[in-house]
Amino acid sequence: MNPIQHIENELKPLRDEINNHTMYGQLNTIEDVKLFMQNHVFAVWDFMSLLKALQKTLTNTTVPWTPKGNGSASRFINEIVMDEESDIDENGKVKSHFEMYIDSMDQIEADTTQIKKFTNAIQAKVSIDTAAEMIEMHPIIKAFLDFTFSVISEGKPHCIAAAFTFGREDVIPDMFLEIIQQSKTGPGSGPYSKLLYYLNRHIELDGDEHGPISLKMVENLCGDDSKKWMETLLTAKSALIHRIELWSLISTAISNSKKTSLVN
Repeated sequence: MNPIQHIENELKPLRDEINNHTMYGQLNTIEDVKLFMQNHVFAVWDFMSLLKALQKTLTNTTVPWTPKGNGSASRFINEIVMDEESDIDENGKVKSHFEMYIDSMDQIEADTTQIKKFTNAIQAKVSIDTAAEMIEMHPIIKAFLDFTFSVISEGKPHCIAAAFTFGREDVIPDMFLEIIQQSKTGPGSGPYSKLLYYLNRHIELDGDEHGPISLKMVENLCGDDSKKWMETLLTAKSALIHRIELWSLISTAISNSKKTSLVN
């Protein structure tokens, strides 16, 4: 069994827990989807920092420029950056996936106040910790972000690639398929057209293109180093655990909102 297969086998229980999470079946109304998006949007935001950290590691982004020496890795990362940072939305406009997600939130009138206040603070050079305090971010969402940026700050390319590959690219198609199949955001869901486009775009890119190539990237970064493979597995497990905790938070928020509405 090769190392990638070993990691996939080790991650299967966690992936199954994600794919079978009760949260998907709770997305029955626009209010449910609003709650989902208002919490999930922070994971959409921090994904780009993970990707940019990989780009910084695997390509040369300094001036004056010199070749990094791994053309295939550079091409792969740059292509993903292009897709994520400057894709084409449903109306043919060039936008980042994060901006497309915000548009999806606006379409169903989800509250974007928190995420915009947060990103505006980050843009103003406020630290993540301070920005999180400013919006009273939930500890589970903060822990999700903390994990991402701790992996980035450690600066180990194989660990960044592990969080990116196994925590995002390799698992996103299945997660988003579950959202479409189990919720009311299926084909013909007019109010969710922008969200549906966003989800389907990720399923298409991550399942057909990004996912398989990112696995090859992990192989190249780890090589025959058993320590790197172990660190890759541990990072991947942590990424999925944080995802499960985020899904559970959203599930609880939706359940609590139902109880509140019944009381009212």
